[in-house]
Amino acid sequence: MNANSLRKSALYARLAATLIVLICYKFPGPVLAANQPPPGFVALFNGGDLSGWRGGDTFDHRKWLAMPEAERTAKNAEWTADMRKHWRVENGELVNDGNGKYATTEKDYGDFELLVEYRTVPLADSGIYLRGCPQVQIWDHTNPKEFRNGADKGSGGLWNNSAGAPGKDPLVLADKPFGEWNSFRVVMIGSRVTVWLNDKRVVDHANLENYYDRKTPVPVKGPIELQTHGGEIRWRNIFIREIRTDEANKILESHGKESFQSVFNGKSFDGWAGPVNEYEVKDGAICCQKGKGGTIYTKDEFADFVARVEFKLPPGGNNGLAIRYPGEGDTAYLGMCECQVLDDNYEKATGDKIDARQAHGSAYGMVAAARGYQRPIGEWNFEEVTVKGSTLKVELNGTVILDADLSKVTEFMGNHPHPGKDRASGHFGFAGHNDPVCFRNIQIKRL
Repeated sequence: MNANSLRKSALYARLAATLIVLICYKFPGPVLAANQPPPGFVALFNGGDLSGWRGGDTFDHRKWLAMPEAERTAKNAEWTADMRKHWRVENGELVNDGNGKYATTEKDYGDFELLVEYRTVPLADSGIYLRGCPQVQIWDHTNPKEFRNGADKGSGGLWNNSAGAPGKDPLVLADKPFGEWNSFRVVMIGSRVTVWLNDKRVVDHANLENYYDRKTPVPVKGPIELQTHGGEIRWRNIFIREIRTDEANKILESHGKESFQSVFNGKSFDGWAGPVNEYEVKDGAICCQKGKGGTIYTKDEFADFVARVEFKLPPGGNNGLAIRYPGEGDTAYLGMCECQVLDDNYEKATGDKIDARQAHGSAYGMVAAARGYQRPIGEWNFEEVTVKGSTLKVELNGTVILDADLSKVTEFMGNHPHPGKDRASGHFGFAGHNDPVCFRNIQIKRL
């Protein structure tokens, strides 16, 4: 290469380097790659405008969905207009001035993994609403005026949970100094929430309480909301990944699995009694044969225990978990209870009406469970049932749908007595009712 060519190459190199410096000054490194989702994720914020976002507030999402359409449309227009006055896009960042309605996704989400980065200022207070429920807390952990509320413990906790409840306070202080970007990773399965702040786990599989009605679980789906609360906050790299059934069940199974023992070998009815000829082992699962039934049960008895099981229903499917079953008779009455296993859309599938105390997860005929938390027909559900003393707690797909003390039940469906409800021990099993309901991964932990 001759001297002129060398000089030209050097000049071009210097110009290119200068251009890169100018670009990096105007658009800092992380922003260049901002809003490009990792594999499997989608961007909730596109880095350019507020597409996909509406205005929101601290408002029960169930009531929002129940509004007459015209009323909801008008309220949405009002809130969104207010939101747009206080939110702007700047250099690929979503910026709020500390006021106005919340930036709220137009789409609702069920089980998900959320990634988000934020940067805020001293004395600011904010948060992330999950399915419309407050909130993953963000605040100034150096503000002594908020120490009485737990600010000194840091951000990331589920601040609106009850005092002393798991998740309310973060496990560790993980906030970065002001001026630096913080990063959240949030995994929500059912009402179970795990939060990492700056790669440190601050909430571990805690139940998010329903702020609007603590007796009712959080909605099965709802929006993501970015709260405003008095100080500027900036957001970027807001990505979400919807979690499918198989992965969700594995996540639920992975927590607290110590001391569980399998009571079904996946191949035969060894260890089981009752009318096993009415059932079959199919693809590693116990399935009631169509048109057959009866209660099969473990030969072992259990007093206090936690049972985990996956189940799959056909349309209109009906079965039940036999709890402290005596080995004969109807477990719904002679056992502690039959914990109902029933298609959530049973009425639609069959045309038959049922009492609320017959719905899935209910202590049959005694206490009704919350409805609407099953997977779609044909998918496997993950259920955990805790039996301790006279209490029964049912957690379906990560959401507690029943938590009852059967010793306090005095009113029964059809005034039918339940003489076995106070049993202290018995067998565990399945109460078939003619439908091909299947169960697998059946595990029990004695308490």
